[in-house]
Amino acid sequence: MFDILLSSYPMFLEATFLTLRLTAISLIMGCGVGLLIAFFRISHSKALQTIAHVYITVIRGTPLIVQIMVLYFGITEIVTLSSFWAGAFALAIHNGAYIAEIFRGSIQSIDRGQMEAAKSLGMSYPLAMRRIILPQAFKRAIPPLGNQFIIGLKDSSLVAYVGMQELWGTGLGEAASNYRQLDTYLVVGLYYLVLVLIFTYVVNRLENRLNTGAAKKKSKGYDSASQSV
Repeated sequence: MFDILLSSYPMFLEATFLTLRLTAISLIMGCGVGLLIAFFRISHSKALQTIAHVYITVIRGTPLIVQIMVLYFGITEIVTLSSFWAGAFALAIHNGAYIAEIFRGSIQSIDRGQMEAAKSLGMSYPLAMRRIILPQAFKRAIPPLGNQFIIGLKDSSLVAYVGMQELWGTGLGEAASNYRQLDTYLVVGLYYLVLVLIFTYVVNRLENRLNTGAAKKKSKGYDSASQSV
């Protein structure tokens, strides 16, 4: 295992950067899709609610590998896309269904009185949502979003089956050439483990920073209130 780790690290490092790029692009697009579908879910339009419900049900009810294959071969019949972009779109659509439910739950967890107070101050619904509701909802969504991002990172390995030479695809090719499948797959697993640990550290740091900032603001509010008394 260690000789494979030392001899093939340039190839695996290149594949790691490709995995990170694929994951980052798919998650950014997935957040956009998820936020849009979340607004559909909480809208008063039955049509938009139905679209969101059908989308989430289909995506959550079918395997990711099936979605990748259908989207890859379906898209390439209409427009020519590289395996990277076809995989990124498929991962974005898949992650978007789960991110939509995270955003929906976070938005609906904010007290309704805040929206009513914003409207009483003359704010429109979009303005109140942008300035009052969404900033708080995003903070509450960070822990589950962090978990979904980690899942998205590991799920990116499935695009190897449409020709992507990311970490898992590179591992499959290396194992086929050196005939040491177990050792090679353990090396690939080690790379994924390191990436997951880095993701976890970043999410925890961000969550702690937001909690610290909120605590400081709260303590300042108490101090100013005590001084006024």
